[in-house]
Amino acid sequence: MKSLEIRKKFLGFFEKRGHKIVPSSSLLPSDPTVLFTTAGMQQFKEYFLGKSSPYGNKVTSCQKCFRTSDIEEVGDTKHLIFLEMLGNFSFGDYFKKETTELAFELLTKNFKIPLSKLWFTYFKGEENIPEDKESLEILKKIGVSKNRIYKFGIKENFWGPTGQEGPCGPTIEIHYDLIGESCQKGKNCIPNCDCGRFIELWNLVFNEYYQNKNGKLSPLKPKGVDTGMGLERLAMICQKKPSVYETDLFEPVIKEISKNSSKPYSLNPIPYRIITDHTRGSVFLASEGILPSNVERGYVLRRILRRAIRFGRLLNLPKNFLISLAQKVIEIYRDIYPELRSRQADILTIIQNEEEKFGKTLKRGLKQFEKISAKGKISGIDAFHLFDTYGFPLELTQELAKERKLEIDIEGFKKALEKHREISRAGVEKKFGGVGREATYEATKLHSATHLLHAALRKILGSHVKQMGSDISPQRLRFDFSHPQKITTEEIKKVEDLVNQKIKKDLKIKKEEMSYERALKSGALAFFKEKYPKIVSVYSIGDPSDPSGQVFSKEICAGPHIKRTSELGRFKIIREDSSGAGVRRIRAILE
Repeated sequence: MKSLEIRKKFLGFFEKRGHKIVPSSSLLPSDPTVLFTTAGMQQFKEYFLGKSSPYGNKVTSCQKCFRTSDIEEVGDTKHLIFLEMLGNFSFGDYFKKETTELAFELLTKNFKIPLSKLWFTYFKGEENIPEDKESLEILKKIGVSKNRIYKFGIKENFWGPTGQEGPCGPTIEIHYDLIGESCQKGKNCIPNCDCGRFIELWNLVFNEYYQNKNGKLSPLKPKGVDTGMGLERLAMICQKKPSVYETDLFEPVIKEISKNSSKPYSLNPIPYRIITDHTRGSVFLASEGILPSNVERGYVLRRILRRAIRFGRLLNLPKNFLISLAQKVIEIYRDIYPELRSRQADILTIIQNEEEKFGKTLKRGLKQFEKISAKGKISGIDAFHLFDTYGFPLELTQELAKERKLEIDIEGFKKALEKHREISRAGVEKKFGGVGREATYEATKLHSATHLLHAALRKILGSHVKQMGSDISPQRLRFDFSHPQKITTEEIKKVEDLVNQKIKKDLKIKKEEMSYERALKSGALAFFKEKYPKIVSVYSIGDPSDPSGQVFSKEICAGPHIKRTSELGRFKIIREDSSGAGVRRIRAILE
């Protein structure tokens, strides 16, 4: 059974039982406390808290997920950083009994997985939370023998919340027996044994509590259901493969690597698996408009790309090998996620730029690492130097050190990094805060114009455009932004015309003060998170003629600004060029 059929069969099963199929949400969640979407329930979080769902009270989805917590496990038979999570959800409709019965029916009847291969765990009760005896009785009633049911604590059988607070509750976990025989532990070889016999297949979460920021639990009304089953793991079982990497979701990429490597997959599959997994993750992150950088999401993308390049060297893969692998990934998913097809050129450009950039510094960086390693250990300052000068993520330095059995001063690295950030913050206030409190009227106008320019670039080029920096002089503005290729003459004219159109409309520029979290929820753009205080200023440039009723521009900013756009006169772009890999620079004036 191919992965495409598995995906359709899962969603179709729940659709026939009254569930609305909801498309996957972005990998970039609206919740500011988390970097990525890590679970299928994240896009439905508010519906578990009582808000009315526009999809009804029963939904199902196949959600793109990205989990950096599993990066060190990638390369074994089951762990991935990018995965697709199959799930069904109830917002105050059905609960434990119906959820368990549906899961049991789907696995044993529709996917024809033998009951003899399935084992079950439930919550034993811990930290003043009672044992989930109801789930135990339900499992027995549907035909699961008592010797295949085990109870575990919070770590294994209590899930959530995502972020700092939210819905959470006890779980039933369904495990698949890969081997069918006990390890040396004998009777103690049960689900969650680390011998590799079992693989966790499906997690059925019963959201009956709400956890606040202080970790305190209170009963949740209405109660909800949130389940998650990795498509890749289900494909592994249905296709009778020894690992997720042998399924049809990975095989084309593995074969492409094999064509260019003298070291066969069978001898050491781990480098193959890491490269394949990280390429998939990179393609999906790049499709969201993320660019490699040294902060937040951009750092994660840079980290996995450079890690893939590093393992590519172990397999003697040729220069720019990631491009052909990324193309294979896009081929696999382009019909499921059309955005990969429409953004293919941007995705490949982002990956190629980073591969070329790192390729130039890797050789020099490795020479520097050899000099440092001759000291017998790696200091925090040396690790930071490799990071800041040669673009080595700390994790890469750790991997190299592990190979040579060297110690790294991690705390020293963190201190050096924080000192660097403090210096950067001081510069950021001047560079990104605009023009300061003592700004001239001309500089204030130019600063306000950058907001119009930013919004126009996002309208014309796409929402992947993000401010990367700006500088204002009394005569001109300079604006750096993320974009993988040179802007055409036609695109420049469209941007210029759109800005001038908004200037002519004499739009009001409105200032509001609010919490940073509220500003993000209201749709305000913010790209320099490390500099913002708890209370921020949000500047909105409205457009009453917009049929959607939305403002044209809305950003968190330190100001100052003019009152109305008509004060700007006429906007003219005088130059557009590159400012670095994946970053373009525009210079403009007001006439």
